[in-house]
Amino acid sequence: MEHLDAAFFFALLKIIWADILLSGDNAVVIALATRRLPPQRQRQAIIGGAAAAILMRVLLALFAIQLLQLPWLKLVGAALLVWIGVKLMNQADEESDVGEADGLWAAVRTILLADLAMSLDNVVAIAAAASNAAAPMRPVLLLIGLGLSIPLIIFGSTLLLKLMQRYPAIITLGAALLGFVAGEMAVTDAALHGWFDTNLHDLAFTVGIAGAILVVGLGLMRSRRGSA
Repeated sequence: MEHLDAAFFFALLKIIWADILLSGDNAVVIALATRRLPPQRQRQAIIGGAAAAILMRVLLALFAIQLLQLPWLKLVGAALLVWIGVKLMNQADEESDVGEADGLWAAVRTILLADLAMSLDNVVAIAAAASNAAAPMRPVLLLIGLGLSIPLIIFGSTLLLKLMQRYPAIITLGAALLGFVAGEMAVTDAALHGWFDTNLHDLAFTVGIAGAILVVGLGLMRSRRGSA
């Protein structure tokens, strides 16, 4: 109990805030990947995708800091997010002849790939939020942060699915968000961060916008090509 001081509760508040911000990316991916499934399959994919996201974060938490120092890793993750964003924009055409079970597993595979790309940064953010607490309480805070992600991701995915059915433009916005995350991720890659910091200082937001435009542009081009 002696470790439950102001630093612990301040770190907990930071983790809750980080979870609210970071779980949105995962919720967008899950909603985009499951929007063409029947309602029952949607629930299964949402729960499975959320559980996979948390499991991925727990595993990556063991060696996230070391992985983030590897050059080109985050750049590969950024490229993967761009590909997933473009793919999900054109999901309707690609899944028209896919069975329910195949569609469920395809959605879960897409969610896993996107989570793999995004979870490193998420885990590091939660670990950083817990770093000011007493050392014995940091694992507890990390587990609390990961546990809070589950209801946030499930609730966010369910809400986004309903909104996408009513407002299809949200699908394009979701794909653009993945492109934005990819752009910001590429800037912080260990192999490129020094060059960006020297030559394009404080332009991470601009690169993120460029990533969003790239995903939407490629998605629209692919959709028109498919229609033709």
